[in-house]
Amino acid sequence: MSFAPQTTPRPPVLFDRSACGRIRLTGSDRARFLHNQTTNNIEQLAAGQGCYTVFVSSTGRTLDLATTYVFPDSLLVIVSPGMAEKLYGWMDRYIFFSDQVTLTDESEQTFLFTIFGAGADAAIQQLGVAFADEKQQFSHQTISLPSSLTDVADQITVAVGSDLGSSGPKGLENPKGLEGYTIVGPKSQADIVWKALLAAGLTAGSAEQWEALRIQQGRPAPGKELTDDDNPLEAGLWQGISFEKGCYIGQETIARLNTYKGVKKRLWGIKLSGATADSDMLLGATLLAEGAKVGKITSLSEVNGELLGLCYLRTKAGGEGLKVALQNAEQNAEQDAEQNADEPLSSNAMILGEIIALPFISHEYPADRPSR
Repeated sequence: MSFAPQTTPRPPVLFDRSACGRIRLTGSDRARFLHNQTTNNIEQLAAGQGCYTVFVSSTGRTLDLATTYVFPDSLLVIVSPGMAEKLYGWMDRYIFFSDQVTLTDESEQTFLFTIFGAGADAAIQQLGVAFADEKQQFSHQTISLPSSLTDVADQITVAVGSDLGSSGPKGLENPKGLEGYTIVGPKSQADIVWKALLAAGLTAGSAEQWEALRIQQGRPAPGKELTDDDNPLEAGLWQGISFEKGCYIGQETIARLNTYKGVKKRLWGIKLSGATADSDMLLGATLLAEGAKVGKITSLSEVNGELLGLCYLRTKAGGEGLKVALQNAEQNAEQDAEQNADEPLSSNAMILGEIIALPFISHEYPADRPSR
């Protein structure tokens, strides 16, 4: 069984991702503050750069994966849908009287669009933006829209990357990643930018299509793969973690997991065969290998008539290529009532699956950065 992760769609596609939260940090201590609140090395970034970074609890559990863009006088943090209020409050509680940092939730005042596809470069040129041939992931430009589109002087920011690209700093070189551009600007310009991109040949995508692409690429989401039971190493977010930086919330736990190789489960993709049940019925299903429980399904999406999902798998059980069987929640309850939990589980008449690698998920620290 083989599976090719989603490649860049044709024709180019435009997604409205304004449901994501946008929190801006200003003040002279902004970089130091975010550096101490999240997992990546924010202080090493210069204006025009950015990175993935992870908000974690004091025990190293994952709250959310965020994208951070650095501007000359501020930081912009993009968080998952439904997470802005929580993370705003999370950061606010750690601002002390002497800290020169101000948080502003700009989610309601701004828009966020993402585009993919071979025509993406031409599309952003219609907005007056052009990047060098050697594009760097997270690099961004802030420009005024051309007078041919509007006579308003509002500015927009266009960044390299789609938030569904391949993992690691060299992700742009991996053709399996969905590389494109992210556009942020004032809500008053959203309609103008949207229409200009459609006129440039892009096709509007839906929230359902974005969710399917999220799963196909392997990006974990809060409430599914990012919960109180998961840490960022398990969730495959190594590209968003710095092991060289100083103290931050949750650092001790994450450093210990890395040093002592304590990652007991890992996020993978899974392709199912023989699936006839509603995908909702399979969410949370137990994965079995040789009759033993080895993991569970966290997300599912239909891809060309087949079911593709994300799952957590015990590290010792194996990885890519492992064949597993599924046992849904109803079957779990029935079997638990019939046998001792220590006994092997039967996989008769179950849906089968194969563990697959996906572009966004990483299982080790990037080779061109030291592990500690």
